[in-house]
Amino acid sequence: MSLDQEAVTNIDRSSHEPAYAQLVRILLGQIASGVFRPGGRLPSEAQLCERYGVSPMTVRRVINILADQGVVIAEQGRGTFVKPLDLGTATFDLNNLQRLFREGQTTVQLLEARITSATERTAGKLAIGVGDRTVFIRRLIFESEEPILLHRQHVIYDPRRPLIEAEMEVTALRGLLSGGGGSDLKWGNLTVDATTLTEEEAALLHAAAGAPAFRLEHIFYDFDDQPASWGWFICSSDRLRFTATIGVRD
Repeated sequence: MSLDQEAVTNIDRSSHEPAYAQLVRILLGQIASGVFRPGGRLPSEAQLCERYGVSPMTVRRVINILADQGVVIAEQGRGTFVKPLDLGTATFDLNNLQRLFREGQTTVQLLEARITSATERTAGKLAIGVGDRTVFIRRLIFESEEPILLHRQHVIYDPRRPLIEAEMEVTALRGLLSGGGGSDLKWGNLTVDATTLTEEEAALLHAAAGAPAFRLEHIFYDFDDQPASWGWFICSSDRLRFTATIGVRD
């Protein structure tokens, strides 16, 4: 695709948006509209510099950003190519869980909260010693008075940091799942497994024992990169949907 075939889009020098950010947006728009197609090569660094009146440093920054976003692949000596669609790289998100917490449709019933001794499994997950104390919390999460999620969690016991009521009501989880912040956790690992509901889980979730379900396990880490809590959600399979978008869309 030659530069003459591109949609005419220029860098706005009067804009407060930096030139590199504008060029990222321009190239993403051209990829999304098919000006540059999967597997196709972008214009060279020199061509982009001439076309948009920017420096080589700006162009290299733009290409690095697009590569970090998984949109292009830079090949030494060959150029920069639009990344082909690759189902193996799809990243799934939990839109419906996020929606519930973001829109404030959930209420929480605390079922249990007690100090317990870490089993071998819990100790392994939290990188603590077997027998060390954790706070075990079990709660039921409702949407419009309908139970949708059963949550179990082990939090490392720290007498200097007493559990407060807000934490019992999954304020930290609400912030993490809604993107609203307010958590002192740095990062986490999430794993989803298929399972079936036990009799206890089915009774709490108003479902049939043995029904298909999802188990969403999480380990959250603090700013010292140490495990702070380990737990898992259980929900009926019809309550959780995974969606992913690959490629670049308008």
